[in-house]
Amino acid sequence: MADNQQLGVLKALDLAKTQLYHFTAIVIAGMGFFTDAYDLFCISLVTKLLGRIYYHKNGAAKPGTLPPEVAAAVNGVALCGTLMGQLFFGWLGDKLGRKKVYGITLIMMVVCSVASGLSFGNSPKGVMTTLCFFRFWLGVGIGGDYPLSATIMSEYANKKTRGAFIAAVFAMQGFGIMAGGIVALIFSSIFDHQFPSPIYSVDPVGSTVPQADYLWRIILMVGALPAAMTYYWRMKMPETARYTALVAKNIKQATQDMSKVLQVDLEAEEEIVEKVVQDPKLNYGLFSKEFLRRHGLPLLGTTSTWFLLDIAFYSQNLFQKDIFSAIGWIPGAATMNAIHEVFKIGRAQTLIALCSTVPGYWFTVAFIDIMGRFAIQLMGFFFMTVFMFAIAFPYDHWIKPDNRIGFVIIYSLTFFFANFGPNATTFVVPAEIFPARLRSTCHGISAAAGKAGAIVGAFGFLYAAQSKDKTKTDAGYPPGIGVKNSLIMLGVINFVGMLMTFLVPESKGKSLEELSGENDETASSVVSTSGRN
Repeated sequence: MADNQQLGVLKALDLAKTQLYHFTAIVIAGMGFFTDAYDLFCISLVTKLLGRIYYHKNGAAKPGTLPPEVAAAVNGVALCGTLMGQLFFGWLGDKLGRKKVYGITLIMMVVCSVASGLSFGNSPKGVMTTLCFFRFWLGVGIGGDYPLSATIMSEYANKKTRGAFIAAVFAMQGFGIMAGGIVALIFSSIFDHQFPSPIYSVDPVGSTVPQADYLWRIILMVGALPAAMTYYWRMKMPETARYTALVAKNIKQATQDMSKVLQVDLEAEEEIVEKVVQDPKLNYGLFSKEFLRRHGLPLLGTTSTWFLLDIAFYSQNLFQKDIFSAIGWIPGAATMNAIHEVFKIGRAQTLIALCSTVPGYWFTVAFIDIMGRFAIQLMGFFFMTVFMFAIAFPYDHWIKPDNRIGFVIIYSLTFFFANFGPNATTFVVPAEIFPARLRSTCHGISAAAGKAGAIVGAFGFLYAAQSKDKTKTDAGYPPGIGVKNSLIMLGVINFVGMLMTFLVPESKGKSLEELSGENDETASSVVSTSGRN
């Protein structure tokens, strides 16, 4: 449709002043992301505790650890589920509507969060099998939340501050990560006070009290609370006007819904919507030549950058406890009891989240509609590369006790620029640049590429970061390339991500229909790399 033919209801959304319903939508969608992050990252707080409880070996100099294949499964199975959920629910969101599918994903997250803490039996095999089973389906629910939350927020927002609103939803992930650390601190402190125990080197068996088996379950189950609290409000949200008008082709319902939301009188424009939905140029499918011509390169850009980012981001995040142990920031496992080790890991995660992760997200919220998505993503990848190399090449310098604070500062800066950078923008852009009928699907594809990268990072880093010296590897692991070389690899990956950013278009200040080509029948490709502001 020509620019002057944009539906009045969509133009009203684009030009609406920031008001209460915007913030309501941020909170409703954001609490889902809070839960997503809590559930995905809380497992890193308890994996060492699981090793002590279920894989203790009498007479061993060190506490029990999860065998390599079990550790890989426990850390990675939720990511595999997330990838499937992003693809399936992203597609379903375009077929059935954003709102209908939104409730299903939330129910899955609540049920599976609770169930993952109720893993059955007391044998290692039984507990780990059921834990992995429920965390897989938890991941499927989390995966669905990615494309749906992003699409709903982008379709509700005005074009002036749309980037900040979508980024604010994603920024709740930072609070979720921090909340996981805080919950671990609170409950480990309570358990440590109620059930004092000696350190492992003094009493290997007594250092892990039986009640510790409840601690990891509680930490995992708490993730169900914020999701359950927002279910009612999710179900009260009306379907987005863009889905109702452009996909479901019910302009009258879209106008009624948005009249209530915006609290203004809007007229239904049946004639215009008929032209839009019947125009063959604007009804191409995902696997058509027309889609490839218009959106092929941008989709390659969003998928590749998210894939490369998540290799680095998830390998850092899931295994930061191992990095902190390697430099001595977390004491040796034999010098702590089981519960105190959870406290130390939780403290490290909370400090990193508080000092770098959370501020990074909110810097993006503040500047994304000023600097633009492209500039923030390019800058983020650049500084992630610089700081990763600054850690990696002089790694032997950083592991000396006197230099640990410097290491943590630089390590924190890589997190800061991941979040004030591509970790936020890779989430925002796919929700803006594709047509309404394919928006959720394309966001799901981009996000799934990211989770494929996360799986590479999570599984690959487990093995790659092992010492080259066979005598210094974790139990059951073959020698790897060492932490230093692993960090160099991550730096190279960040650099390639910076190059692939040039395929991603700038979407700042434009309407969704203008970006997707739905606002211009004659445009061969409105979304192109030459269209940056």
